Amino acid sequence: MSEPKGTSGRKSGMDIDSKLVRELAELLGETGLTEIEVEDGERKIRVARGGMVAAMPAPVQMAAPAAAPAATAPVAAPAADNHADALKSPMVGTAYLSAEPGAAPFIEVGKQVSEGDTLLIVEAMKVMNPITADKAGTIKAILVENAQPIEFGQPLVVIG
Repeated sequence: MSEPKGTSGRKSGMDIDSKLVRELAELLGETGLTEIEVEDGERKIRVARGGMVAAMPAPVQMAAPAAAPAATAPVAAPAADNHADALKSPMVGTAYLSAEPGAAPFIEVGKQVSEGDTLLIVEAMKVMNPITADKAGTIKAILVENAQPIEFGQPLVVIG
């Protein structure tokens, strides 16, 4: 008994569980990971996002924040020098200044905050991540606008 033509040596390796591969691919999208590997006995499945990684930090998003400071260049240039100690974004995403549309903002310039208070929310991969105060003090400046795309390490809030 011989194997069908064209399958010699290929079929005898591993049966691919396409449902598991799809679930792993969805998990990549949900978590923001670039690759994931699962091992079960002799079976090992690795799913990676090669082309999507380059597409994730879209140049359009990077251009949008650059356009806003350009419009306020006289104010933003000196402000950048004064905000070296600003609380910076721990991730790429979209900044929201309130818990939901129409709600009061978490913070305002001049407001007192305590360490651990929520200052804003950064949405990344459909997950809302609260950004909290790293120290107590007064809000001196809010350096982002509501629903603004932000980059990793971008200054968000100055607490004095």
